[in-house]
Amino acid sequence: MPFVKAREGEPGDRLLRRFQKACEKSGLMAEVRRRQWYEKPSTTKKREENTARRKLRKLRRMMDRR
Repeated sequence: MPFVKAREGEPGDRLLRRFQKACEKSGLMAEVRRRQWYEKPSTTKKREENTARRKLRKLRRMMDRR
């Protein structure tokens, strides 16, 4: 859980904005969205394999350009 310490004389809206940025950096909101619905293990595996294939394809394209 991200933690933000209030600075002296800092307005609440700026503190909230810093907290939201900290949450985004830590990946908390992405994790919440991902866990919002149950995903079967087979679906998870398939999604991760597709992601790996996409990354590999992109890497190969970049290497071919050189």
